[in-house]
Amino acid sequence: MYFCILLSNNFDKNLNKMTQIEFNHQVKEHYKPLRGYALKLTQDPEDANDLVQETMLKAFNNKDKFQDGTNLKGWLYTIMKNIFINNYRRMVNGSVVNDNTENQYYLNHAGPSVKNEGDGRLVMNEVRQALELLNDNLRTPFEMSHQGYKYEEIAKYLAVPLGTVKIRIHVARQKLKKMLAAYGSEYGYQANS
Repeated sequence: MYFCILLSNNFDKNLNKMTQIEFNHQVKEHYKPLRGYALKLTQDPEDANDLVQETMLKAFNNKDKFQDGTNLKGWLYTIMKNIFINNYRRMVNGSVVNDNTENQYYLNHAGPSVKNEGDGRLVMNEVRQALELLNDNLRTPFEMSHQGYKYEEIAKYLAVPLGTVKIRIHVARQKLKKMLAAYGSEYGYQANS
């Protein structure tokens, strides 16, 4: 009788233990929810597929760390979140470049630079002249917008509807683009009609 009790205790323990095949099957059942979560994290289908694959591989390799009776889906989501965070940290840390040269500003400056002060003054005079050619109804909202006023503030100041302000600023930009198109191509900008 003692032998039967020992056998039944071992049998119960083995019943509670999940086999590798059962574990693999249950992990695969969570593929779709994991893919959705991966898409939410990465915002890219290719990266999401890679993240799901990496998560499943890690889960299969660490089956022995999964405790029966715990939430498998939660365990998988935690693995995925940790992989995503680690990959993100690696990407951020790997993309930092320190440039210790003396003229860093000029090397790292992405915008167009003026060839010399005379050219800059000439261009600014042309811009001012183009602004002066605009009708007051277009120039005032454009200048206020350029100075940092919000559309609502401009509309209140001019006592016109918000839509009118937006249209006037848009039309002013389009006219200025056409008037200054020659400078745009010189500095690498394309004028759209």
